[in-house]
Amino acid sequence: MPDRPAYLRIADALREQIRGGVHPPGARLPTMTELGAEHGVSGIVVRQAIALLRGEGLVETRRGGGTVVRVTPPARRVAMDRYRAFARPAAPAAPATTFTRDHGIGWNEYRLDKEFTRTRATGELAELFELPAGTELLRRRFVFYSRGEPQQISVNYLPWDLVGDTPVSDPAREPWPGGTLAQLSFLGRPPTRVEEAVRSRMPTPEEAETLNMAGGVPVFAVTRRMLSGAEVLEVCRDIVIPADRVVLDYAIDLSH
Repeated sequence: MPDRPAYLRIADALREQIRGGVHPPGARLPTMTELGAEHGVSGIVVRQAIALLRGEGLVETRRGGGTVVRVTPPARRVAMDRYRAFARPAAPAAPATTFTRDHGIGWNEYRLDKEFTRTRATGELAELFELPAGTELLRRRFVFYSRGEPQQISVNYLPWDLVGDTPVSDPAREPWPGGTLAQLSFLGRPPTRVEEAVRSRMPTPEEAETLNMAGGVPVFAVTRRMLSGAEVLEVCRDIVIPADRVVLDYAIDLSH
């Protein structure tokens, strides 16, 4: 077997050093010149190695600042259990949502960009809602910020005949303490079940730009349904979260 190309060997060495803590998050890597001298290769070969690591989301190149190891502090998101604190109409002691709880931030550190439009259910949405295609819906696109940094995109849908001409359809009322769970409870339809389906994929260019994502990083795309009894009241298609910023925790109680 021939030797691995030099750029792959350099990338392997740097990757091992990053994962082993030799170059911790935020640290600057040796310069292109230093790496070329260390490995006896040209600058072109070193750039290929760095480009590979950048595509994996391990490093980022800053103009005038060299190449640094990416800092990606995770935000823990406890799947399913996270909704229980907001499943009752009673307001919490301080304004909060599942997002602010996940990120451990106060209400003044939370920002929500929003865009509300009326639309009609496509075949896919109609199937998720278990309603006829063409049913009128309220579409709400949100970008969630924690301490000024964009962390999550959510596009959710609600039946217009449920929310039309109510405060829930007014973007000026956002952010709403308790989020969608509290809104549905406000309308007298508290959800009794939340379903989530999680898949991973690469982000769209618009998602990557909105969330300030590095190249090579996938996202979790979560499809959510909120139901009251057998009726589907909300479909979120999708909740988009960079996969390197979150831990999805699942717990199953096996006791009877």
